[in-house]
Amino acid sequence: MSNTLDNVFGLNSQALEVWQRRSEVIASNIANADTPNYQARDVDFRQVLQQASGGDGQTLALSAPSEGQVSTTAQSADALKYRVPLQPSMDGNTVDTQVEQSAFASNMVHYQASLSFINSTIQTLRLAINGGEQS
Repeated sequence: MSNTLDNVFGLNSQALEVWQRRSEVIASNIANADTPNYQARDVDFRQVLQQASGGDGQTLALSAPSEGQVSTTAQSADALKYRVPLQPSMDGNTVDTQVEQSAFASNMVHYQASLSFINSTIQTLRLAINGGEQS
């Protein structure tokens, strides 16, 4: 069933997961803007999506770290990269709130776009199932 959905939605469903993970990471950065020695992190979207699409011979593997919890390789700590600060602070914190807020807003636009593509695909499938009649 998973392969069927992957064929229908393409990379959009996997991209949606990565955009969601990235928003969590950016939100964590913003929350720790005043924490001394906190290092801002970000998801390398291109690398994660390349792995998900099988660009390096791997697929997006699922694992269950604990019961009721599912994570993908996109959510692993290995996919996170440190962000290079534009202006380092004296306390060692590399979070630039304005950069993080901008990245968060941009990320939400990408998330909404992926969601729109998935929604459009679902609407097209519903139209095909109903024989061209809209319900």
